[in-house]
Amino acid sequence: MRVLLFTGKGGVGKTTTAAATALRCADQGLRTIVLSTDPAHSLSDAYGVELGDHPVEISPGLWGQQLDAQARMEDTWQEIQAWLLEVFQWAGVAAIEAEELAVIPGLDEIFSLSDIKTYADSGEWDVVVVDCAPTAETLRLLSLPEILRWYMDRVFPMSRKVNKVVSPLLGRVAGLPVPGDEVFGSASQFYDRLDGVRELLTDTARTSVRLVVNPERLVVAEARRTYTYLSLFGYRVDAVVANRLLPDAITDPWFAEWKARHAEHLTSIEEGFAPLPILRAELASDELVGFDALRGFAAGLYRELEPADVLHPGEPMQVVAKGTGFELTVELPFADKDELELGRRDDELLIRVGSHRRALLLPDSLRRREVRAASLRDGRLRVTFAGAPDEAGPEPIEDRAAHGAGRRRAR
Repeated sequence: MRVLLFTGKGGVGKTTTAAATALRCADQGLRTIVLSTDPAHSLSDAYGVELGDHPVEISPGLWGQQLDAQARMEDTWQEIQAWLLEVFQWAGVAAIEAEELAVIPGLDEIFSLSDIKTYADSGEWDVVVVDCAPTAETLRLLSLPEILRWYMDRVFPMSRKVNKVVSPLLGRVAGLPVPGDEVFGSASQFYDRLDGVRELLTDTARTSVRLVVNPERLVVAEARRTYTYLSLFGYRVDAVVANRLLPDAITDPWFAEWKARHAEHLTSIEEGFAPLPILRAELASDELVGFDALRGFAAGLYRELEPADVLHPGEPMQVVAKGTGFELTVELPFADKDELELGRRDDELLIRVGSHRRALLLPDSLRRREVRAASLRDGRLRVTFAGAPDEAGPEPIEDRAAHGAGRRRAR
C-alpha cells in the first residue's frame, strides 16, 4: 500500500499532477483513492466531476473525495465547540461571531489526516493520493501529529489535574464556563484519531512526498525550503516534478529569453535536488481538464516509471555506531548553518531550522548519552553521542532550554 502526497507553491499545478497520478495508478489496475486537503478543492474541476465528503467512483478503480470539515466536527469537535461557544458568549462575543471563532481554521486539513490513515489501514486501497494545500499549510499540517503528541503527553494530563482543582473556584467567583470531563474526553478522542498518522506518513516504504515546481526562481526557492522542513520532520521526498516547461517545438524568437531562463532554472533544479529524480512536464497547449488530458499529462510525466513505486529510497534519520559512540544523522538539504540551532532537554534533541522547530525524541540507545559534537555538512546534520551513558564529552550541548538561554549552533 502506498501514500503519495503532492505539494508545492500555489498555482504550480499540484492538483493536476495529483489527479493525473491517481488516474494513471487506477488505469494500471491499482485500487486508488485521491483526497484533497486543499481548502480550495480543485479536484472536481480537474476531473470534471462532482466530488463531495464521501468517496465517489469517478473512473474504474478510481475514487475521489473532498472533505467536509463541518461533518468531521460534528463527530469529534462538538463538545469542545459547545464549551468554546459558552466561553465566547460569557466574554460578550455575539452569537454569530462566537460560532465562527469556535471553529479553528484548518480543521478540514487536520481531519483529513485521520482519513488518510483510515484508508491506508482499511486494506481496500493500493494507493492513496493526496492533493495537499500550498506548502505553508502543508508544513503546518504535517507537523501537527508530532506537536499534538508532545502536547497530549506532557500538557494534557497536567491540564486535566489542574482543571479539577481550579475550575470550581473560577466557576463560583467569575462565572466562567469551565471544561468538564466531556470536553477533555473529546480532546482525547481528537488525539486518538491522529494516533499512528505520523508513523504512517514517515514510513518511507509506504509514504512519499512529491514536490511540484515551475521553472521560476521564487518557486524553486520555496521548494528548497519545503524540502528542508519536510526532512526536518522525517518526511521522505522521492521526486520533484518540474512542471510547465516550454517545449522544444516553440522556436519563436520572442520566447528565446524565456526558454533560456527555463533551461537555467531546470539545471538548478536538477543539480540542487540531486539525487532525486526530476520528472518533467511541458507547458500544455490547452487546459488540463478531463480524463483524456490527464492521461496524456501522466504518460509524459512518468514515461517508463511506475507512479506508485518508491522513486528514490532513503531514510531521513539514521543512527549508526561510530567508534565507541554513536552518530545521529538527520537529512536537512539546503539548510544553512546560520539558521540552524540545537538544544538538548532530557530525552529530546531540539532542532530549529528557520521558523520551524522539532523536538526529536531520541532512541533508547541515545537518551542517557551526552552529546559530544554537532556539524552540518552536505545537507546532513550529524550529532555525535558519547560512547558510554555516563561519559562526558568535550563539547556537550547543554540543557539550556530549561534555563531560557540561547542554544548552540552546529559547526
